[in-house]
Parts: sequence; structure tokens; C-alpha cells
Amino acid sequence: MVEFTEKFPELIRDKRWIELKNSLNEYDSIQLTQLIEESSENDQIILFRLLNRSQAKEVFQLLSYENQEQIIEGLAQNSQELSDLLNDLEPDDRTAFFEELPGQVTQQLIQCLSPEERTIAIQLLGYPEDSIGRLMTPEYVAIKPQNTVGQTFEHIRKFGRDSETLNVIYIVDNDWKLVDDIRIKELLLASPQQKIEELMDRRFIALNAMDDQESAIKTFRDYDRVALPVINAEGTLIGIVSVDDMMDVVEEESTEDFHKFGSFQSAIANPLTERIGALYKNRIVWLVALVFMNVFSGAILSSFEHVIQTVVSLVFFLPLLIDSGGNAGSQSATLMIRSLAIGDVKVGDWYRLIGKEILVALLLGVTMAVAVAAVASFRAPEIILVVAITMVLTVLNGSLIGLLLPFAFTKLKLDPATASAPLITSIADISGVVIYFSVASWYFGF
Repeated sequence: MVEFTEKFPELIRDKRWIELKNSLNEYDSIQLTQLIEESSENDQIILFRLLNRSQAKEVFQLLSYENQEQIIEGLAQNSQELSDLLNDLEPDDRTAFFEELPGQVTQQLIQCLSPEERTIAIQLLGYPEDSIGRLMTPEYVAIKPQNTVGQTFEHIRKFGRDSETLNVIYIVDNDWKLVDDIRIKELLLASPQQKIEELMDRRFIALNAMDDQESAIKTFRDYDRVALPVINAEGTLIGIVSVDDMMDVVEEESTEDFHKFGSFQSAIANPLTERIGALYKNRIVWLVALVFMNVFSGAILSSFEHVIQTVVSLVFFLPLLIDSGGNAGSQSATLMIRSLAIGDVKVGDWYRLIGKEILVALLLGVTMAVAVAAVASFRAPEIILVVAITMVLTVLNGSLIGLLLPFAFTKLKLDPATASAPLITSIADISGVVIYFSVASWYFGF
């Protein structure tokens, strides 16, 4: 790959198309995707045009959205090439691409589809955003209970080539309602004369097309499936969702939550290609909000001005103590947000976790208090007890804030990731300042 990467610009420059096309055939889809993404914009279009139809379909699905858009723009001059590509794409991958485009552009591209594919695209795009209906593909194999195993294999050989997966075959009645599913392994081990209804146990797991995509993640994990059927409100089988689609959702949700936890307004696809204005807009709102929040810290410090002037050594330990509370809160929040996201913890479990979190926070606080007391013994022995007590209280306070905020946001039907690290840190800082100087005032009798 490295040698070819170094020589392919020369082949393009010299227009040695046959040699270039033959060289491309030596690489798999992942290598070709990497090659195209590392090329200049003009070279990307040339390389993509030289792929055969099968390669083009697989590579396009692996490309980033930005590169997909560039390829579409490059193919727009040749309507037949563009039509072939869009018709060849898997319906769920095509839908994922379409929904990122402006509505007007999507409508234009839909016109490039064949009547059959256009019907499928419009149907999938008609489901709510982030619903399972947007992810599903209508390419699966379904059979009737009265079929024999031998007839089933004939059906699979005839219609299974375009199926998203053949690991599981779906069983429907005459009204196309899903009644069961069966693994291909069971069919392979059964007698050819045996009827499908004899193999059925009528125990199956299905997703509803209107459900949120995140709800499907837990179902896939719990039941360890490579694909799950999708039904409508009447129980009719209308598509399937595969595990690779779920992996894309997990990555997207993780990226979104990660950005929210860092106080971004919305997820950023690629900071290298994102515009400066967009990067600024995504970060400035929370930062300005946190500036006003932290004004409270300054006001609180002013109210303890006499204490600070009397015991100046208190200032030395202020950043250390309040940062410890913020860090403990961020740790606790990270654990809770993840647990809520994957379903290990429910909103109603908050009261069961408080006692455990208090014990853990006390252990952490006491351990850290010993460390900070050791530092204070050299720097300011007169405030050892103050910093030790404050450390225990700030860690306890920060941990409880980090535990409860995600639950509060979830209860309010807000994304718990919005209880971001900077927000938790700011709240812990403000309350940490109050705790520190209140303990000092009590200890020194002010």
C-alpha cells in the first residue's frame, strides 16, 4: 500500500489508466477506502471512477460523510454513474447518507433511483429521525411455516444473494406478520423433508420501527444477535437491523455524549474539516455560561476577606482542595452517565446508590486528607485540621453532585451527558469555596 500510495499520483499525472485500474484491483475495500481518503480531492474522484461497480459500492459505504459528499459532487456530471452508485448502495447506508444532506439535495438524488429503490428510500426517510425505521433494510429472507427445509434452501438460493444477512431466516404468516425466526444452523442440521413449523418455538425478539435507535443497542447486547427483525404496530415484518448498523449508532452516540460532557453544544464530526465559525459556536455558549457561574466564587471569596487576611496560608491550599472536589464529581458523573446510557442503572435507583457513594467518597476523602495534611505539616502546620476536614467534605460534596446531576437531568427528560464535567466542576468549586472558608471560620473562631 505504501509503495503504491507513493506512485499513484504519477500514474494519474501520466494518465496510465489501465495500469492504475489493475493496481486498484489488488487491494481490498478497507485499503481502497484509506487510499481514497488520503488522496487529494481531484485524485479521489479519479480513483473512485476507476473502481468496478462492486468495489465502488463497498468503498462508498466505508468513506466518511465528507468524502461521500465529494464523491457525489464529482459524479454529478455523469448521471448514469451516479444512478448506478445510489441504486447499488444498501438501503440503510443510503438512508444514513441522505439524512445528512439538505432536503433539496436529497430530493434531487432520490430522482436518480430506480422506481423500486425510490419507493424504499422514501419509506425509510419517512420514519422519525433517530428511529429504528431509519436504520432498517428491507433486504432479508422470509419464509412460510408450511415450507419444507428443502424448499427453504431453494428459496434462499434464489433470493438470498442480496440479503443483508443469512445467519437468521424469518418466518411470516400469509399476512406477512412475523411469527418466528430460525438460525441457519438449525436448517442445516434438519431433514430436507421436515417442515419449518416443526422447528418453530415461536420465541423471537423484534424491534419496533418507531422505537429510538438507542433502545436497540441494549437489545442487541442482551440477546447477542447479528441482526434483529423490525416490525410495525401490527406486527408485520418490514425490515431488519444488523449489528454493524448498531455499531455506527454506538459510535455516534458515544461521540455526541463525549462532546456534551466536554461542554460542546453539539457533536463535531472532524475538527480538521469543521469551519472555524462552527467550532466557535459549539464551544462558546457553555464557556460564557460557566463564566457567570464562576462569578459566584469571586463573590464568596470577597465575603471571607477577613479570614483570608488573617490566615494567608489558607490561599495556598484553595486550588488543591476545590479541584479535588471537582475531580471526584467528574469521576462519579462519568460512571453514572455510562451506567444510565447502557441500562445498568435506572432513574429509580438513585436512592440505592447514595449510601454506597457516601461510603466510597468518605474513604477517598480520608485518604486524600491524609495526603494533604502531610503537605500542610511542612507548609502551614496551623491549618492541618482545616485542610483535612475540608478535603473530606469537598470530595463527599463533589461525589454526590456528580452522582445526582445525571439522575436529575434524566428525570427532566434531558440528556444526562449535559451534566458535563465543566458544569459539575463549577458547582463543586463554588460549594468547595463555601465549605473551605466556613470550616476555617469555625476553627479560628471568626
